[in-house]
Amino acid sequence: MKQYQDLCRHILENGIEKGDRTGTGTISVFGYQMRYDLQEGFPLMTTKKTSFRLIATELLWFLKGDTNVRTLIEENNHIWDEWAFEKWIKSDAYEGPDMTDFGHRVLTDETFKKQYEEQMAIFQQRILEDEGFAKEFGDLGPVYGKQWRSWPDGMGGTIDQIQNVIESIKKNPDSRRHIVTAWNPAEVEDMALPPCHSFFQFYVAEGKLSCQLYQRSADVFLGVPFNIASYALLTHLIAKECGLEAGDFVHTLGDAHLYKNHLDQVKEQLSRKPKTLPKLVMKTDKNSIFDYETKDLAIEGYDPYPRIAAPISV
Repeated sequence: MKQYQDLCRHILENGIEKGDRTGTGTISVFGYQMRYDLQEGFPLMTTKKTSFRLIATELLWFLKGDTNVRTLIEENNHIWDEWAFEKWIKSDAYEGPDMTDFGHRVLTDETFKKQYEEQMAIFQQRILEDEGFAKEFGDLGPVYGKQWRSWPDGMGGTIDQIQNVIESIKKNPDSRRHIVTAWNPAEVEDMALPPCHSFFQFYVAEGKLSCQLYQRSADVFLGVPFNIASYALLTHLIAKECGLEAGDFVHTLGDAHLYKNHLDQVKEQLSRKPKTLPKLVMKTDKNSIFDYETKDLAIEGYDPYPRIAAPISV
């Protein structure tokens, strides 16, 4: 994963300080590209432990067109909880202690942190046990899964972009229109978080399927390692369904940034030498990409350095 470390160094050496929506502050560059040959191994971060299970459950959640965190919480995946939780605590239905600006206060106020953890636990339990509560506060709006599988066609119907791109790859592999977009200007304001990984394109050559992702906003320490592995997994899955080998994953970044409260963690990660990449294993053959479950996917030979904790900015 030298490509990723080169990105981190590039931002530290050339980035400029910028404010951001969360109020945390960043060091940022605009426009950067990385390329990963998926024949050389599965690009799961080795310089810090990164959960393949979380990556797989999230991607399969997208592919099923789901937008409710209940499905993820049922799989013990909590990477989207904060955005749904924020919706609840800002509603008239919330009656607990003030959780304003929880993304920053949990870092500096131990009393507040305890209250936050208690309220989050209540929220998660209610999501699991109360279907009405989950429907109201667990849904994130028309985020990735909705756009990928049910893009409104303007005539009362929807467009299944993933199914369409698979059929397009099979029928006309040389097409330059193998494209899926999550950025829907008509619905972006209704999303809990506008799509960061917003547009991707497939390319077929010499029996291999490659994918290029354009990511408008890239949280380089926390988010980008997930994005790399997620789109590598997506490329493998679609390649398999189309009877192709996996080629390259090309990752093009718009605003690539390191949050200021991640700098020590980044420097620790840069002190570590990348290890051999693991191998992706598909345990069962499925007729469709939409039939996969988390238990069907695994990695072998993964020997990362320990995890490096860092706060998420919401």
